[in-house]
Amino acid sequence: MKHILLTALLPFLLITNAWAISGDTLQITSHDAITVVTDPSKGANTYTEWAVFPSKEEAVRKIVMKIKFACPDNMRCADWDYLDHVTLKRTEGVNGEVKDFEIGRMLTPYGGAFGKDWEFDWQVDVTDFSLLLRDSVELEYKHTGYEPNNDRGWKVTVAFDIIKGQPAMEPVSITKIYNGSFAYGDKENPIEEALVPVRFAPEQEAALGRLRIIQTGHGMDRPDGCGEFCNKFRDFLLDEKLVASRQIWKQCGENPLYPQAGTWIFDRANWCPGDLIQPDLYDFALTKSVHTVQLKMENYSSPKPSANELIAAYLIQYKPYQKKHDVAIEDIIIPSDKAIHSRINPATFAPTIVIKNNGAVPLTSLAINHGTTGQKPNKFSWNGSLQPGEIDTISIPGLIPQEGMLAYHFELDRPNGNKDAFKKDNQMSSNYSRTAIHGSELIFHLETNRASEDNGYQVIDAYDNVVYERTVGTLVADTTYKDTLKLSNGAYQLHLLDEGGDGLEFWYKTKAGRGKSILLNHEGKIVKSFDSDFGSSITYNFTVGDNPDPIKENEISLGVFPTRTKDFTYFDFLSNNPEEVVIKLVKDPGGEVVEEHHYSNFKEGRLTFDLSRYPKSRYFFRVFVKDKVVYNKRVRVKE
Repeated sequence: MKHILLTALLPFLLITNAWAISGDTLQITSHDAITVVTDPSKGANTYTEWAVFPSKEEAVRKIVMKIKFACPDNMRCADWDYLDHVTLKRTEGVNGEVKDFEIGRMLTPYGGAFGKDWEFDWQVDVTDFSLLLRDSVELEYKHTGYEPNNDRGWKVTVAFDIIKGQPAMEPVSITKIYNGSFAYGDKENPIEEALVPVRFAPEQEAALGRLRIIQTGHGMDRPDGCGEFCNKFRDFLLDEKLVASRQIWKQCGENPLYPQAGTWIFDRANWCPGDLIQPDLYDFALTKSVHTVQLKMENYSSPKPSANELIAAYLIQYKPYQKKHDVAIEDIIIPSDKAIHSRINPATFAPTIVIKNNGAVPLTSLAINHGTTGQKPNKFSWNGSLQPGEIDTISIPGLIPQEGMLAYHFELDRPNGNKDAFKKDNQMSSNYSRTAIHGSELIFHLETNRASEDNGYQVIDAYDNVVYERTVGTLVADTTYKDTLKLSNGAYQLHLLDEGGDGLEFWYKTKAGRGKSILLNHEGKIVKSFDSDFGSSITYNFTVGDNPDPIKENEISLGVFPTRTKDFTYFDFLSNNPEEVVIKLVKDPGGEVVEEHHYSNFKEGRLTFDLSRYPKSRYFFRVFVKDKVVYNKRVRVKE
């Protein structure tokens, strides 16, 4: 985050790890695996709990809020991408003051096809609320939506990691600036009359102001699709001068939670289905007796307005940075077992971390020690220019060990050649999984769909050399490519790209058809099958060695398409071994099995299903191998 400018948060990947130093981290759970369902009569359902945080006298370095979703024990996961809020309702006990500060905003995923054992975790830094997260606090989880609540929902956990210690900056006050749903595009109710300049006087000890913003767009104007599906900019004005501007837009094709049952790939107004919103942070010096802050949206008017911008903006005033030289490690991206980083892990090379300058002066140099936990570390020197409060993602050349203890440790040292003022957040460890080991001759089997102009792939080695490639724009539609990859021992990455952001299949785009991608060994056995519904890209890291991993029995390539049809759909199946396969067509909702088919010694083939005799409805196309569900896709029968 540049001084007075927006923090450059990674859209999906910047998620803060819990500190490895157990004695300095307090874990607090407010909502412990509660079942969350809608209230269709109201469109919202609230779940309120009390939690006890550190006292006001205790020094708090950092607070991380963690949200976990799973399917309820006796229900399936819910269907829709609804808007949820975590709100700090009251402080100082049941007789305390009502606050109503939204500290987190969650967009639920399209969970209709998730299995019973599915779960996912998200995290967000909420240190800016440290003045309020003290003693007894009432926290509300609010789930919105109208879908049925008798057979579907979520199991939700809300927890906090409190990292103790001297804060980088001590907060003085926190004030609401904007907090609500603001009509957008309505000439009779213009948004600029609501987002007016807000004046404030700096607190006596404050030196820095921070505007913390959560903003998402919702609604469906015609014909523009505002506010959910229109890309508009927002300005931040300080003392009536423009200091930052950004598009209120988020690309969803790289969402780590994939595939989902609905339109998960569609870009949206600063959110994606299955997404805990990361805040925008604007920092600025307090130099006047009175300042004004203001947000302004791009001029927009709709003949049939329905758009709303949901904005929670708070001003936090801070004392000066306490120390000159203070750097922290914020996250380990590679290597990692965290679900949020699963698109690029497990990995074989390029350890990657996120650091933050918590010091009062620019950070220009840093030593990074890294390697297997408990072993002699490797050393890396970073040089750059990181202003106070800024973050940076650092990718370090080198291999990641694939044997022994699969735990990787990073430690930051000597910021600007000086001793760090707070060393406890200078180190972090990450557990990880090793990559698969394959033989030296592989076959990349790629079947394009009708939108082949969007696709291309590369295979690179650990030194970023391209060893095989088909560039975007060179592939032919509805064509099968079987490229032999002859590789020497070492570490590699296969990267399959879709510039359209809709993968090799997407249920909504029936005319594009379905493609598939499989990695085979020299005997034609499947070593890795990739889901065709992948959005923007697939990244697969692997090792080539003399002792390849055994072929997995459950490595199967399969898929049904189209999944919106008035008559026929087709099921493709490829397995390494003949299997006993059962296919069930299950009514949704209700769970009634309307078709069931058994196939003995089924190894490869394409099956045709005629669904024209069924009324307009939704079904699950469910495939069992050895009595285990291996595929569960929603199929929509149209009139």
